[in-house]
Amino acid sequence: MQLSGLLSFPLTPFDSRDELNLDVYREHLEAQLAAGPAGLFVACGTGEFTALSRQEYRALVACAVETVAGRVPVFAGAGGGPRLAREFVALAAEAGADGLLLLPPYLVESTPRGLVSHVRYVAETSPLPLIVYQRANAVLDPPAATALLDIDQVIGLKDGRGDVDAMLRVVTAIRASGHPRAEDFIFLNGLPTAELSAHAYRAIGVDSYSSATLCFVPDIATAFHRAFAERDDATARMLLAEFYLPFAALRGAVPGYAVALVKAGAEMGGLPVGGVRPPLVDPTPEHLERLAEIIDAGRKSLGSIG
Repeated sequence: MQLSGLLSFPLTPFDSRDELNLDVYREHLEAQLAAGPAGLFVACGTGEFTALSRQEYRALVACAVETVAGRVPVFAGAGGGPRLAREFVALAAEAGADGLLLLPPYLVESTPRGLVSHVRYVAETSPLPLIVYQRANAVLDPPAATALLDIDQVIGLKDGRGDVDAMLRVVTAIRASGHPRAEDFIFLNGLPTAELSAHAYRAIGVDSYSSATLCFVPDIATAFHRAFAERDDATARMLLAEFYLPFAALRGAVPGYAVALVKAGAEMGGLPVGGVRPPLVDPTPEHLERLAEIIDAGRKSLGSIG
């Protein structure tokens, strides 16, 4: 399975009663597909995986599989402790997902070797290919990352740490390992607002990235990715200066804004996705005003591209 290009991480819409709004979800998925992503990752970080019940999770994955209808691969988030992660794996498989993104284990800190054991434990019962998400308390060193090649279900690694030097060592260790799966192993840039680091990650062999901004400004997100892919550095720099850097600064103002601002931006665009579930907090009126200004500036910069 190849996942080369821009990746979509759809939002999870809630209605005024705090129930899933699958009608809005279908509309959101269709809009994401129209932007041409290489794959959809549903019920993951941007999709508020940790806020979902098992029933909601299965409904979201099943709805995504039905809506996408094979146009691109559908990956579903799975996480929590090892036994709970196995339950989500089973639910995703029942719902028809094409693969899984294994999120860091809940709160527990361990060693890289311990993390590999966790991945192996979850993968043992998985009928689906699995990408490991390295972030927070889930950190691999080169030997541990290379050990993933011996777990048949594991097809890739998504990095959300942002340590380019450490990631270079991991990529190099895997590619130079001589393992028969080494060249096909997938690497993804999964940093918040990954556009900021896309060029640095490409330099170490990681071309594909997740784009949360695709959820609310697909025109800007696809324009940046096109400039990135075509090595149009002038356009990429302009969009970074006018939109991405100001957005990242606002995102960093409050913990959890990496999701809350994206939902607010989708609402501004006319998609009634609702607010975030606790413990996340919705943006303040002042921050909503600033977000609108940033979106406007980004779109004005798009208009200046000749």
